[in-house]
Amino acid sequence: MTRRHVAVTGAGPAGLAAACAALAAGARVTLIDSAEQPGGQYHRMPPEASAGHPGGLRHGRDAFLRRRSRVLTHPRCTWLPETSVWALERTGPADGPPGAGSGAPPRVHLLCGGPADGSGRTRRTLDADALVLATGAHDRVLPFPGWELPGVCTAGAAQALVKGERLVVGDRVVVAGTGPFLLAVAASLLEAGAGVREVLEAGTFPTVGRNWLSRPWELAAQLGKTAELAGSAAALVRHRVPYRLGRTVVEARGDGRVEEVVTARLRPDWSVVDGTERTVPVDALCVGHGFSPRLELPLAAGCALRDTPAGAGAGPFVVVDGEQRTSVPGVFAAGEITGVAGAPAARVEGAVAGWTAAGGDHAVPALRVLRRSRDEGRAFARRLARAHPIGAGWPGWLRQDTVVCRCEETDYGTLCAAFGDAAQAAPRVARLSTRAGLGPCQARVCGPTVAELRARLGAGPAGHGTAAEPPGHTPHRRPLAQPLRLGELAAAPVPFGSPEETPDRSGGPKPPGAADRTTPSGPVAESPEAPSSPTDPSDPTDQR
Repeated sequence: MTRRHVAVTGAGPAGLAAACAALAAGARVTLIDSAEQPGGQYHRMPPEASAGHPGGLRHGRDAFLRRRSRVLTHPRCTWLPETSVWALERTGPADGPPGAGSGAPPRVHLLCGGPADGSGRTRRTLDADALVLATGAHDRVLPFPGWELPGVCTAGAAQALVKGERLVVGDRVVVAGTGPFLLAVAASLLEAGAGVREVLEAGTFPTVGRNWLSRPWELAAQLGKTAELAGSAAALVRHRVPYRLGRTVVEARGDGRVEEVVTARLRPDWSVVDGTERTVPVDALCVGHGFSPRLELPLAAGCALRDTPAGAGAGPFVVVDGEQRTSVPGVFAAGEITGVAGAPAARVEGAVAGWTAAGGDHAVPALRVLRRSRDEGRAFARRLARAHPIGAGWPGWLRQDTVVCRCEETDYGTLCAAFGDAAQAAPRVARLSTRAGLGPCQARVCGPTVAELRARLGAGPAGHGTAAEPPGHTPHRRPLAQPLRLGELAAAPVPFGSPEETPDRSGGPKPPGAADRTTPSGPVAESPEAPSSPTDPSDPTDQR
C-alpha cells in the first residue's frame, strides 16, 4: 500500500495537530521544527533537567503531552528537531504561475542537525505529496524613543525566558502594548517571581470594551481561551497589579540600560494627551503591539495573501479555503499565518489541514465539528483585531533621532528624508540608501513598521501581493527564509529518505537531526495504526 507523505513545517499547536490528524488519516508524516522539542511558544517547556519545576507549562499540559507522545512515538512519523527550512523550490515551470505543473508541492530545502547558529549542519531536500505550513508568528513592536536600550524586550521574549528557562527579565517590570497577550505575559512573570509594576493597554475603553462586550454570547465558543484570560486577570488582582486602559510607554530612559519609562494617556487614535506623562522607575520593560505572521515560506511557495485592517495581529495573512488549502496545489496553511486567534483555533486549523492533506475522508463527523470550531475561531480573530487596532497616531511618539531599525541604527529622520525624496522613495532604493531592514533580522522586526511609515508619509502603498505578481514591496519576501553559511549553500544536497538514511525502528541509522521517538510520557496505549478521525475523543482541547 502506498501512503501519502505529508511534510509539516512547524511543531507548535497547529503543526502538531496537523501531524496528529495526518497520521490518523493513514499518511506518513515528516514533522520539522527548528526547536529541540515540539510545542512552539505556547507549549514551550523547560529543559529536561528542570522539567519538574513548577509552572513550566500550565494550560493544556496533559492534552499536549498526550498529543506529543502520540505523534513522536508513531511508526509513520519522522521527527526532525533543530532543522531549518531555508528555502522552498517550486516544481512548476519557471515562467508559469505559482503551483503550475504536476500539482506537487514545492521541494523543501532543509538544514538538519543543529541550531540556526550552529555548525556542522547537513543540507537535505525533501519531496512530499503535501506540505502543511504552520510557521506561526512573532511579536510586533512599534518603535519609541529608547526602545533599543538593554532591558527593553518583546513580551514574547519575556514569556519564552520564563517558560523555557524559568528566568525573569527584571524585578521591577512594566508590560505595555496592546492585546490580551499582555495579560498572559504579566501572569507568567508574576508566577515566576517578578515584580510587575503595571500593565498598560494602549487601546482606550470605548474601543476595547465596545468590541469585547458586544454580543458576549458569541464568546461562549471560546470558553477555553476566555477561562485562560480570566485566570491571567485574576493573577493581576491577587498581586495588586494595576491594568490601565488608554495608556502606554512613549519613552524609555537610562544610562547603558533602561532605568525608567515615561508613560502617557492616549486618545483613541493613539496620539498622546499632553500633560498626562508620568515617569515610572523600572529595570525591565516588556512591549508587544500584536503579532506579525511568519510569511517567508508561504511567499516562497507562491501562496496568495489577503490584507486586513490594522490591529493586534494585522495581516497580510495566507488565503485558505474551507479545507485549509492555499492557492498553491498541494500546499496547506494553518495557525497564525492565516489569522491570529490563539492556540485553540490554531490546533483546529492544523487538524483540518493535516486530515485533508493526508487524503482523509471528508465525510467523517469529527471534521464537521472541526470546521464549525474553526469558523468560530476565525470570528474570534476578527473580534480581537477590532478590539485592539493600532491607532494611526502612534508615529507622533517618534522624534527625528528615534531609532526605527535597531540592527542598522536607522533613525526616523533618515526615513522621513528618504520617503520625502521621489528619487529615494521606492522601497528597494530606500532600503539601500537608509539600510533599514538590511541587518541580521532582515526586516523581521522593523519591516512592517517601515512599510507603514512609508505609506503614512505619502511615499506609496505598503502593498503585499503574492510571490508571482507583487503590486508592492513586502518585508516578508526573502529568497532565503533562514540564515545559512556559504559552505552549506555550496554543499550538494542529499535527498531525504534515501535508502542509506531511512529510519529503522529496530535500531538502525536515523537521518541527521532525527530524534528518538520516545518522550517522558512514554508510548501511547492505543495502537497507532488504528486511525479513526482527525481528533482524539478523549482530548476536549482539540475542539475548543
